[in-house]
Amino acid sequence: MTAPGVDDAVRAKEPVTERRLHPITPLRRAWAPVAVLIGWAVHDPDQAQRQLTRLTATTLLIALAVLVPAAALYGFLTWWFTHFAVTESELRIRTGLLFRRTAHIRLERIQAIDVTQPLLARVAGVAKLKLDVIGTDKKDELAFLGEREARALRAELLARAAGFAPETAHEVGEAPAQVLLRTPPLHLAISLVLTGATWGSLAAALVVPPVLWLATHSVWTVLATGVPLLGAAATSSVGRFVGEYDWTVGESPDGLRIDHGLLDRTHETVPPGRVQTVRIVEPLLWRRRGWVRVELDVAGSSNSVLVPVAPREVAEAVVARVLPGVTVPAAAALSRPPRRAGRCVPLWWRGYGLAVTDTVFAARHGLLKRSLALVPHAKVQSVRLAQGPWERLWRLADVHVDTGANKTVTARLRDAQEAAELLRGQSERSRTGRRDARPDRWMAS
Repeated sequence: MTAPGVDDAVRAKEPVTERRLHPITPLRRAWAPVAVLIGWAVHDPDQAQRQLTRLTATTLLIALAVLVPAAALYGFLTWWFTHFAVTESELRIRTGLLFRRTAHIRLERIQAIDVTQPLLARVAGVAKLKLDVIGTDKKDELAFLGEREARALRAELLARAAGFAPETAHEVGEAPAQVLLRTPPLHLAISLVLTGATWGSLAAALVVPPVLWLATHSVWTVLATGVPLLGAAATSSVGRFVGEYDWTVGESPDGLRIDHGLLDRTHETVPPGRVQTVRIVEPLLWRRRGWVRVELDVAGSSNSVLVPVAPREVAEAVVARVLPGVTVPAAAALSRPPRRAGRCVPLWWRGYGLAVTDTVFAARHGLLKRSLALVPHAKVQSVRLAQGPWERLWRLADVHVDTGANKTVTARLRDAQEAAELLRGQSERSRTGRRDARPDRWMAS
């Protein structure tokens, strides 16, 4: 991302010290030529098998003697020609062996900086630095840095984005965090067992392959269907447990920090003021225990989970931290659609609900798996009213609220007159909410 309107002459006068990535990085880059060969073999397995059968032991050894040094040289050169530097206003990343690319990342456009450590990186003591930047879909990253260097660089970038002077920014250090919530592994495991998606995927993996075998007697058909189903079952249970293990939420001046992961450890930050929507999800089998899951939409960020599982009162306390001044409406405060809504959506209309407070637009949907979406008035980008022919017949309408994260929250099957008043009122609440909103700044009080 190239920053527009920046004078190159001013840039040249800035004292810039370019740095390289960790010396272990060439080992990561060296796999690229090998990956190309593997991709060719997967794309055309018949041709790859014919070529392998023609190779003698001597030819194979010569090929390895050429490939391994070439891969090592490629990894070294890509590392050697990769530099990064921090200036007063931007982070520069210069990459490219044959074709040079220089990214100028403006510090004030950085939304989040995450530190991630895959399993092998944890063993080697290195980490990735991933940056969420406004206006870009793909994250820029620095991989790999020493673990201490990654955390120090993250703290320096946040300090400079907050307005600290360059000569003191590197001395600020990582802001202290106060732990708000830690998810016990036992609670996480039980919550996955009580999730319908886990049992549905497992049942499909156990039932569908035998049925296909009885119908086709084809091993390949059974494998082609059974393996993806087993993979989906593992992802919905074991994969989530590994990814959400030891989930910890802490509060610091630069936002809410989230640490999680059993094998790959991830250190994320929910930027202050960037949260567009918070959803409190309550599966049917969790209700007896009073557990909920909290998800969120952050503009320009991949953060999607705030709390994987927690008692409702604990989860609501965390929501109050990420949305200051917001109180989660009680179930009794949510108004249902009129009874004639059952003519449009039988039975399931009872799961819809709506509450509009001084701070949020709250809409609920779902009968078995309830989901309550909270949109702060200041984050509403547009409001729309939709009414199909069947809804017009029964004097009903849907009100859609669009947010800055390209997501929509809908209050379904409201009375037509109520929906029209809601449309007018929400426009005014959004305008005043944006006027009174706190600035979206790092480390701001």
